[in-house]
Amino acid sequence: MKSFRTELYLQAFPEKIQLKDTLVTMGSCFAEVIGRYLLDYKFTVLNNPYGTTYNPHSIHIQLLHSLYNEPVPEHTYLENNNLYFNYTFHSSISSDSSASLHNQLTELTGTVHHRLAGAHWLILTYGTAWVYRRKDTSDIVANCHKMPGNLFEKELLTQKKIIESFDTVYKAIKSFNPNLRLILTVSPVRHIKDTLPLNNVSKSVLRLVCHTLTQQYRDVYYFPAYEIMMDDLRDYRFYKSDMIHPSEEAEQYIWQKFSSSFFEDDTHRFIDVWKGIQSDLKHRPFHPNSPGHQQFLHNLLRQLNEVSKQVNVDSEINLVRSQIN
Repeated sequence: MKSFRTELYLQAFPEKIQLKDTLVTMGSCFAEVIGRYLLDYKFTVLNNPYGTTYNPHSIHIQLLHSLYNEPVPEHTYLENNNLYFNYTFHSSISSDSSASLHNQLTELTGTVHHRLAGAHWLILTYGTAWVYRRKDTSDIVANCHKMPGNLFEKELLTQKKIIESFDTVYKAIKSFNPNLRLILTVSPVRHIKDTLPLNNVSKSVLRLVCHTLTQQYRDVYYFPAYEIMMDDLRDYRFYKSDMIHPSEEAEQYIWQKFSSSFFEDDTHRFIDVWKGIQSDLKHRPFHPNSPGHQQFLHNLLRQLNEVSKQVNVDSEINLVRSQIN
């Protein structure tokens, strides 16, 4: 039968993500989606620690702060409506006092620094090439934090500027952790506030950047999340009600493509086993003290003890034990 869709068939990547590997995700909200799936399947992941960041330049600046474990410059802090923010990070990283925010960022940067030191994979998701530059300092901001628009100038990053920015952070990464490999993605979420034509201009810049970087660096890979959403799932039934963000079904489909490209057979077998255990953990019995359910719990505990040889399931084991008479 003739196919009525254009499916992307991805080749297996030459290097595989192992279940024991440590990963860090950063960038647009799609980085958080991938990180959430990895966490669900018991990978060791630091998931988008600095919050949603859309433009490549700001993502690279966050990485440099983390790699050098250096204080965030004072001129990047601001106050708005009695709350304190930092132009380099998402609005979720905020506080009701300047001192508290300083401490929060110092601790967070140290955490990311430590995780990057032992990480095997870094997944970066670029969302837009459009940026906002402060007029007073000429700095590109990750977030405007609802400050007046006349404080900023909107600008489209060029391919050249993004690649230069990436080259700086790549050299720092390789000096800090030579074994760290990178996966780049372009977020499938469209930024329609820029208008659809200008969103396409932005995504085109990002896609060209990612292609160029994979050609220049042997340990930088590209996963086509954007193409899967735009070409393979080109139907609005795969979008949430805002018609912008991928639906849960679309996220699951893209995750399946990701896992089939980057995971080995052993990892797939573990995920299949873990799915069954997850389902059992969610089971809520009508009669928790019945012999049948108690036997169910003993069987579940046995499965958890078996997979504990591969991943940390201490919390799940404690939960099941607490329900056994």
